[in-house]
Amino acid sequence: MKGMIFAAGLGTRLHPFTLTKPKALVEVGGVPMLGRVISKLEDSGVKELVVNVHHFSKQVIDYISRLPINGVKISISDESDLLLDTGGGLKRASGLLAGDEPVLVHNADILTDFSLPEMMAAHEKSGADVTLLVSSRKTSRHLLFNEDGRMVGWNNTLTGQYKPEYLKEDCERLVELAFGGVHILSPAALEMLCAYDAGCDAFSIIPFYIDSCQKLDIRAYVPSRPYHWFDVGKPETLQAAREASLRGEI
Repeated sequence: MKGMIFAAGLGTRLHPFTLTKPKALVEVGGVPMLGRVISKLEDSGVKELVVNVHHFSKQVIDYISRLPINGVKISISDESDLLLDTGGGLKRASGLLAGDEPVLVHNADILTDFSLPEMMAAHEKSGADVTLLVSSRKTSRHLLFNEDGRMVGWNNTLTGQYKPEYLKEDCERLVELAFGGVHILSPAALEMLCAYDAGCDAFSIIPFYIDSCQKLDIRAYVPSRPYHWFDVGKPETLQAAREASLRGEI
């Protein structure tokens, strides 16, 4: 399996740190998040890895060049000219990820300790085009799944908006889950992303999933055992992650 790490974000919520450094290099337990995620993917058997860069890109590239990496080829997808968001970033990197293998995508600002090999096995067993890490954590925007765990749309509980709109009439039978920033795409899904017209070069991956879930088999994945999950792109959750690290929990 190949992998991609989104490490290009501006990290505006982490000012003043991100005024001089990239968000991907914020530390938890003395280790930059990018290093933690690279190690996690390497330990899970990923042999080819792409990291996208934009904000303080040279710092990220220099950090990667100093890592003691064994058996993993790391390529850089340079977005210095324009920050492309998750969908546009993956689309630009697709040439580096093309092949017969699925692609495991992981945000650099997500710290979690669930088993990636277990998720990989679930993806392979299900035959899904896309497998998404999801949970019931509190959020205003949800991905919607049917009773079989297949994605059928999206909603915003604050505005009452549904996509597709007709799901609003049948929402009682749907399961609302929050996306966890880790996903696996088959080669067919990556190919469809490359053909997707978002109206601009920079776009989130979520609209692609919403627009494509009637054509692609997009499945929910919930780890079989309890796990930790932190979005370290926010000060309060970064502090929570650091406290969990000090306690030896992650």
